[in-house]
Amino acid sequence: MTQLALIIRHQTLPGKREDVRKVWEAHMAPAVGDNPGHLAYFYCFDNADPDAISAFQVYDSPESSQQFLESEAYLAYVQDVEPLLSGPPQVTALTPVWTKPA
Repeated sequence: MTQLALIIRHQTLPGKREDVRKVWEAHMAPAVGDNPGHLAYFYCFDNADPDAISAFQVYDSPESSQQFLESEAYLAYVQDVEPLLSGPPQVTALTPVWTKPA
């Protein structure tokens, strides 16, 4: 089974980064925590841009990623967060070839 890693960058509307974080914490934190397909997840504020957020996540497979995108929690998150973003996220898909075990 091939893992899938994603780097996702969100640009929020000016001054809305904390609001986006609250939406993420309400919907995504519990969903990611309960999702066995997520092997790792980092939700990060950009130190150089006060309106940017990046997430790095690793799934156990591309299929797990697709299933998560179809989950009720993710769909509710998208509905609530889209009005706070300046546009769609920038997504980079990667195939992990080496990782340091936790």
